[in-house]
Amino acid sequence: MAVHLRVAPAPGGARAHGSEPARIRVILADDHYVVRRNLRVLLDGEQDVVVIAEATDISTVLHNVRLHVPDVLVLDLWMANGSSVDAIRRLRSEVSETEIVVLTMEESPAFAHQALQSGAIGFVLKDKADAELPDAVRRAARGEEYVSSRVVTQLEAMRKAVDGDGLSAV
Repeated sequence: MAVHLRVAPAPGGARAHGSEPARIRVILADDHYVVRRNLRVLLDGEQDVVVIAEATDISTVLHNVRLHVPDVLVLDLWMANGSSVDAIRRLRSEVSETEIVVLTMEESPAFAHQALQSGAIGFVLKDKADAELPDAVRRAARGEEYVSSRVVTQLEAMRKAVDGDGLSAV
């Protein structure tokens, strides 16, 4: 009698024998439908990323992140029903395994500094999302900081002036 054994999936979602590894699970949060739709098309077009939920306001963001515990939350800096910065702080303490990438039209390094100090790991300008967001999501999933190319130099100078820390360019 022959015994046939099957190899169980590897821990962390990767499958044995060269199969596809688990995809990066993302929640999109933006109060503009067209922006969310375009971001979803962009991210769902990446082989290693899947959008699992969307949110239009802060209360829905908090609910969806707690419910789904995604790898990455892409969060608009200006959302209805609350402060995105406060939501970042809450989520960092409640769902620490979810990394947060802030998406905004605000090019100010002060906004980037505030978002990153609150617990976000990424800061992407909306007009650069098509070129930068997929990489920012991948880096966030690996626990690496990402700041939009147009903001990184100014943010680095601001950080050095405030506390002497540097930031490597992306």
